[in-house]
Amino acid sequence: MSGALSMLIALGLDAAIGWPDGLYQRIGHPVTWLGHLIAALDRRLNRETATGPARFRAGLATTLIVITLATGTALALCRVLPGGWAGTVLAGVLAWPLVAARSMYAHVSAVARPLRAGDLPGARRAVSMIVGRDPQCLDEAGVARAALESLAENTSDGIVAPLFWGALLGLPGIAAYKAINTLDSMIGHRTPRHEQFGKAAARIDDIANLIPARLIGLMFALLCARPLAALRCVARDAGHHRSPNAGWPEAALAGALQLRLSGPRAYGDRISQEPWINGAGPDPRPDDLGRGLGLYLRTMVALACCLGLLALL
Repeated sequence: MSGALSMLIALGLDAAIGWPDGLYQRIGHPVTWLGHLIAALDRRLNRETATGPARFRAGLATTLIVITLATGTALALCRVLPGGWAGTVLAGVLAWPLVAARSMYAHVSAVARPLRAGDLPGARRAVSMIVGRDPQCLDEAGVARAALESLAENTSDGIVAPLFWGALLGLPGIAAYKAINTLDSMIGHRTPRHEQFGKAAARIDDIANLIPARLIGLMFALLCARPLAALRCVARDAGHHRSPNAGWPEAALAGALQLRLSGPRAYGDRISQEPWINGAGPDPRPDDLGRGLGLYLRTMVALACCLGLLALL
């Protein structure tokens, strides 16, 4: 399967070098390009004076424009790629910036280091880069919990899901998924501005992540020291999460590490009363971030092996 081999190449490139700062300074990043387009359409089409149905239609149009443009660009690139191994390798290089395995590890490690050193303000600054909640309200356990939740959820939608769709549908598949996921992250929020405008984007993202979220939940559970405990936690608590998908990797990670995750959290002046996942477990400690990252690395190796096996088939 050439798609699987291209995704293995993309994952290998990202693991080895990430997306270099020098390259980012010169040309940006495909996700930032998508973000600029989404922001421009949001400003132009999401009129606050419009009715709810009109804003929904405008959001649907925005969603279809962005997905079509991303997928169409990938299809056009596929048409000019050479056949055989050369085309497969080039497709992997083009997919490389759409995988975020190295940056995920780096961001969580950046939280773990000051947290282990007792530098709570530094850990709060680091965790603010990967979560939307107010970091100033977080104590040591809250920072560790937020970092582990981000690790679980972003492993699903930042790594496993793009590789899944890329392996299945090639470069157009991973490009379409990144467009969907970027739309959801920018406009798929239940706020007055985006409740209707982002509804289509949020629903499409839910569908696109349905299988990958369950795959990564299963991988976390099977690769940890307590697979049965992790699977029991998934069966019991995954459905309690506000997201139809994020609960699977979070519950698997909570069960794998025997910790509690989620729970009430602050977003600005608003408190979101989220239920606990594995609520009987203890709060995470700074060293638990290292255990979470260890499971993450084992999962990335297993994911690479799965892609390799698919490519051989």
